[in-house]
Amino acid sequence: MNLRDYKTAEDRRKAFEKELGICLENIGATTEEARIENRIGATHVPMGIAGPLNGKYIPLATTEGALVASISRGCKAITGSGGATVSVVKIGATRGPVFKVKNLSENSTLYEFITKNKKTFNVLAQKTSGHITLTDVYTNSVGLYRFVRFTFDTQDAMGMNMVTIATQKIVEFIEKQTGVRCVSLAGNFDVDKKPSWFNVTHGRGFEVWAEAVMPQKVLHDVLKTTAQKMYEVWLAKCMIGSAIAGSMAFNAQFANVIAAVFLATGQDAGHIGECSVGMTTAEMKKDDLYISVYIPDLMVGTVGGGTGLATQKEALSIIGAKNSREFAEVVAGVVLAGEISLLASLSEGTIAKAHQRYGRNR
Repeated sequence: MNLRDYKTAEDRRKAFEKELGICLENIGATTEEARIENRIGATHVPMGIAGPLNGKYIPLATTEGALVASISRGCKAITGSGGATVSVVKIGATRGPVFKVKNLSENSTLYEFITKNKKTFNVLAQKTSGHITLTDVYTNSVGLYRFVRFTFDTQDAMGMNMVTIATQKIVEFIEKQTGVRCVSLAGNFDVDKKPSWFNVTHGRGFEVWAEAVMPQKVLHDVLKTTAQKMYEVWLAKCMIGSAIAGSMAFNAQFANVIAAVFLATGQDAGHIGECSVGMTTAEMKKDDLYISVYIPDLMVGTVGGGTGLATQKEALSIIGAKNSREFAEVVAGVVLAGEISLLASLSEGTIAKAHQRYGRNR
C-alpha cells in the first residue's frame, strides 16, 4: 500500500484502516494466534500513521491525543532537512542467572569454569534453537553470589524466550559440572525490563543513533521556531532538568514514542522502560540546529511474539523493514522525530494548545 496514492487525509485513513484490518470484527485473533491465557477479548488502542520518514510510513498506537500529529510534524521536518542518518549496532538479547557459592575458593573455581567454557555453552544453546548463537559471557560476583550475563544473537527475533530456554540448558550443565547451585535463572544481571546504567554502558538488543540537521528555513516554516530557542529548551530540559531530577533518561519523550511503535507492531511492551533510557543531544550550527538521539538498549524484533498477530503483522508490513536491524533503524528515526517536534513545541509555547485541540474526548 502506498499512502501517497491517496489525495486527502480521510482517503489515506480509510485505506490504512482497510489495509490493517482494524475494524472491530477483524481486530481479534484466535486463542491459538493470541497465545493468551484465560482469554476474554482484546484491548483496542487507536492507531494512526506518521511519515514519510526516510521513505517509510510508521503506524503508531496510542491513547494520547496529539502524539501522532507531533511525530508527523517531526517526520516532515526531518524530510525537509534531507532525511535522518541512522547507525545501528546489534548487541543481542541477554539473560543473567545468579549462582550461590560456599566460599571464595568455590567462587574462583566457578569463575574459571564459566570463562573457559564459552564454546561449550554455545553448543548447548544451539541445541535449543537453530536461530540462536552465544556471543558473549560476562560475570561478576559479590559475597557468596556469582552473577553471569549471557548475550545471544537471536537473528530477527527479539528473543527473550529463546535466550531463557538456552540459558536454562547452560545453567543445568554448570550445576552438574561444578556442583554450584543456581539461585535464579534471572538474577537482574540481564538487565531485563528495567532501567539500568549497565545496559547503557554495555548495550542490549540494538544500540542505535539517529541525527539530522534542521536548516533555518525548516525551523521557521515547519517547526515555527529557531535554532536558538530549541537549543535553549534542550539544554534546560534534557540536560540540566534531567540531572537535577536524578533522571536516567536525558531526553524529552523516548518512552512515549517507543510505546506507540511497540503497541502497533507487536513488540514486548515490558521493555519500554529500559528502552527509554537514552540521550538527546543538540548543537547550534549558526542558524541551523544539529540534533541527535542515542538509544543504547532497544529490544525489538520482526518475528516471534506479538509480531505474528494479525494487526501487528500488517503494521510491520506497512513499515516494510526487511529485518530487525532495519526495524531498529526506523524506531531510531521515529524517536528523533518525536524529540524534534516536542522540543520545538516547547520552545514556541504551543504544547498546551496542541493537547487542547487533539486531546481525547474533545
